[in-house]
Formats: sequence, C-alpha cells, structure tokens
Amino acid sequence: MLGTILVGVAMAVGLVGVLIPGLPGTFLILAAGVLWALFVEDGGTGRWVVVGVMAVLFVVGIAAKYALPSRHLSGRLPKSTLRFGVAGAVIGLVVFPPLGLLIGGVLGTYLAEARRLGPGAEARRSTVEVLKAVGLGIVAELVAGVLMVTTWIAGVVVT
Repeated sequence: MLGTILVGVAMAVGLVGVLIPGLPGTFLILAAGVLWALFVEDGGTGRWVVVGVMAVLFVVGIAAKYALPSRHLSGRLPKSTLRFGVAGAVIGLVVFPPLGLLIGGVLGTYLAEARRLGPGAEARRSTVEVLKAVGLGIVAELVAGVLMVTTWIAGVVVT
C-alpha cells in the first residue's frame, strides 16, 4: 500500500514536472510505473500491460511535444530566430535555473526578431507566436502525462 502511494506521489511530481522546465515530467511518470510493476505488490502480467500502454502514451506525447510546435511555426519564422531562442534558453537555464529556460528562450527569440524586423510590434508578435507553439507542446505532453497516470490508476484498481 505504501509503495503504491509513493508511486502515485512520484507521478504527481512528474505531472508538475511537465509544467516546470528542466524536470523530466512524463519520463518520471513512466519510470514510476515501471517501478510499480517491478516492486509494488504482486499483480502478474497485468501490470506490464499497464506499463506498456503507459510507454505508448509516453512516446506519442513526446512526439507530439516536438511535432506540434514545429508544425505550428513551419514557414512563419526563419531558423535563425529559433536558434537564437534555443541559445537564449540554454544560457538562461545556466544563469537562472529552471525559470531561466523560459525567460532566456523568450528573450533570445525577441532579440532575433528585433534584429530582423526592428524592435516593436512585429518582433513582439513573432515572439508571442513562438510562446504559443511552445505552449502547444507543453499541453500535448501534459495530456499524455494525465493519460499515463489515468492508465496507472486503472491498473491499480484492476490488478
């Protein structure tokens, strides 16, 4: 019983980790599910079916996390702007972890767009588009995480 509760807590931390840059959200949820199948009580092969479903949801969520923003931004921004955003995010993460990832990414994107379009409304509009795309990716991963946890809860009840 205690082990199941600890796995549930780890999964809740994983869901929070989806929203906080730098924490491996859905990976933590999947790892907790694997530990549950390995060590918590005896549930037979049904536990591994649950973990298999969670693994599929994990892969789909990660794929969507990267594919949806890329598709949303395709053709709207030059690759150099995205590179500036990534560089800013990495620098921000080093200087001010973990929120620096977001702050640096936004600042890097804005500076690239301000250089390309001039400071003002157009640069801000492009930066907002990037933020929307990143948010779309976060929502996709969060949905996958919630579905993974829901699958695990169903597995706990059934096994």
